[in-house]
Amino acid sequence: MEVGPLARVLVGYAKGIEEYKAVVDKALTDLNVPVTALFSTLGRTAARGFECALTANWGREFFDQLISNIKNGDTRMADTTRFNPETWPAQALGVGFAEAPRGALAHWINIEDQKIANYQLVVPTTWNASPRDTKGQMSAYESSLIDTPVADETQPLEIIRTIHSFDPCMACSVHLYDEEGTTVSRVNVVGD
Repeated sequence: MEVGPLARVLVGYAKGIEEYKAVVDKALTDLNVPVTALFSTLGRTAARGFECALTANWGREFFDQLISNIKNGDTRMADTTRFNPETWPAQALGVGFAEAPRGALAHWINIEDQKIANYQLVVPTTWNASPRDTKGQMSAYESSLIDTPVADETQPLEIIRTIHSFDPCMACSVHLYDEEGTTVSRVNVVGD
């Protein structure tokens, strides 16, 4: 199960979109690895770099289009008439979904009398690190760790690298348990 940048890169590559094929094929050639190498910690990490390069190019294109539109009198992107809270109804609901760098992101808001009455969000790390669902399906984190070889169980760096390749927004620690639930290793990484 791939999410976030790698999922987007794989879809673009599989659809034959030239921009995706160019960055992916160059990396695969430079690294001398097959396309199947993308389904890994390496692939998730590389996909972030691919997206950076692609987004930088697209950002320039979008900026040029925006300036061209404004010069031609099209100012729809700058219409702020709906951003005045005094014009809002007494009760309003909002929802937003986006594909973020870590994966799917969802927000829900309930506004009453121009104040937030309730705000909920489900962030990518929640999806990626979730427990198994009612059908027993694993999260992205859990499924990515299946059959991951660990050289030293007391220092499971391969597990940390794999989880970090999802760029989780959570405390950096890994707890490794055996089949009976006995702690094999516990690694806490202190960072900023």
